[in-house]
Amino acid sequence: MSTTSAASVSAAELRRRVRAVEALQAKTREMAAANVLAAREAAVKAARAKDKADIAAREAAAVALRLFDNDAELVSELLSVPAEELEREAKPVTAARAKEVIESLRARAEHPRSTRARKPRAEAPDQASPISDSPGRAVTSDGSRADAT
Repeated sequence: MSTTSAASVSAAELRRRVRAVEALQAKTREMAAANVLAAREAAVKAARAKDKADIAAREAAAVALRLFDNDAELVSELLSVPAEELEREAKPVTAARAKEVIESLRARAEHPRSTRARKPRAEAPDQASPISDSPGRAVTSDGSRADAT
């Protein structure tokens, strides 16, 4: 068994080792604090997103009931959601807010988003791309390849 006596390590080396351990501890604490801050920030963002989603769900329930003349049984059957749950969700939404949401839905229905026409896809999926990966080659207008030099 080999034992290293404290006398064989210089005082400077001991101070260096102590500083290294302290630096590692400080870095670990720093990382832990940063981790806490990041996790708390993520939790706050998630809570805000959940609140928004909850509000949107309540408004959607109120609008659906209003558009179906408050026939909770019919809406319940259509959505496969218990009628009591729909009514409970819709209750906190004011009639004015439900009307606003309905008007925005009507506006969206009257003026749907315009979609850009997509370029037609190549007929054969295994057809080679007109752009070459190899340098020194160019693609001609008829799709064939020619030397660029």
